[in-house]
Amino acid sequence: MAEEAQDMTLLEDDEEQQLYEHFRIVVDKGQEPLRVDKYMFERLKHSSRNRIQKAADAGFVHVNDQPVKSNYKVRPLDVITLMLDAPQHDHTIEAEDIPLDIVYEDSDLMVVNKAPGMVVHPGAGNFHGTLINAVAWHLKDLTSFDANDPAVGLVHRIDKDTSGLLVIAKTPVAKTKLGLQFFNKTTHRSYNALVWGNFNEEEGRIEGNIGRDPRDRLRMNVFPPDSEIGKSAVTHYRILERFGYVTLVECILETGRTHQIRAHMKHIGHPLFGDERYGGTEILRGQRSSTYKAFIQNCFKVCNRQALHAKTLGFVHPTTGRQMDFTSDLPNDMQQLLDKWSTYVHGTNNDTFEE
Repeated sequence: MAEEAQDMTLLEDDEEQQLYEHFRIVVDKGQEPLRVDKYMFERLKHSSRNRIQKAADAGFVHVNDQPVKSNYKVRPLDVITLMLDAPQHDHTIEAEDIPLDIVYEDSDLMVVNKAPGMVVHPGAGNFHGTLINAVAWHLKDLTSFDANDPAVGLVHRIDKDTSGLLVIAKTPVAKTKLGLQFFNKTTHRSYNALVWGNFNEEEGRIEGNIGRDPRDRLRMNVFPPDSEIGKSAVTHYRILERFGYVTLVECILETGRTHQIRAHMKHIGHPLFGDERYGGTEILRGQRSSTYKAFIQNCFKVCNRQALHAKTLGFVHPTTGRQMDFTSDLPNDMQQLLDKWSTYVHGTNNDTFEE
């Protein structure tokens, strides 16, 4: 579904034209009447409403196997499909000789420490050089593992510019059992994040539904827990170190939603340092001096991503039943960033720090 909107090449109507299904959804039983273009816009991650309307006008939006216009009102149990004139990209995962930082491995699973900047899975313009391409190479001699089989492989994901721990299942049984642990929230995951601003408290809890921002489909918004918009999400945080204008926090996920930590921290006024999508590349706290501004720009150069690292991961082994707990060191860019802030704080009169 990641490419369905990027490939909306609209051609003249042609009765002989072969169409390929790129997207399919069955409308919920309780759905109120809603224009099909708006309904699809809310569910297609990488498209605009205008492109969906053009697709409908060209006969590419079908309801119950019949083309409809963009003003068609969806009804309960309607089957909506996006039928385009070209097949989807070939998503075959190829084995690529890419270095992996393997923390642990046995016949059932492997735990890797992902480097920042590495995409986890092919898609959305990143079809090579991903973590799963590297895993396919590492396991190329294991006949029972097929990187293209969804019954094995990644159990969970982290963002491209987030570093840290991930577990990969080598067998269908391992993936099923590990997946249930994530679904039932019995795994333990903690992240280290450098965020803008200081905190009055030492720890806290953030609760708010995570849903896609209607104004920016690549960003998530936080909605009230009782709003029925988005999915429920809870993040716990604890202060690890204070640097005056920024703070290092530990975040523990009670749920695992897209951009959860990034969106939740933005929601409470503490965007992640260096997080461009959520406003973290602005100078949100601190002095107006040219020296301070130069220091911040140097910090952005040292760690040119959101300062977020998946530091710990804990789960029950799917075969042995033994508790498995892993911890990873901060990557060099994030450690250098913290070192710069530590040096800055120790060379500055703390009385000058103001929110």
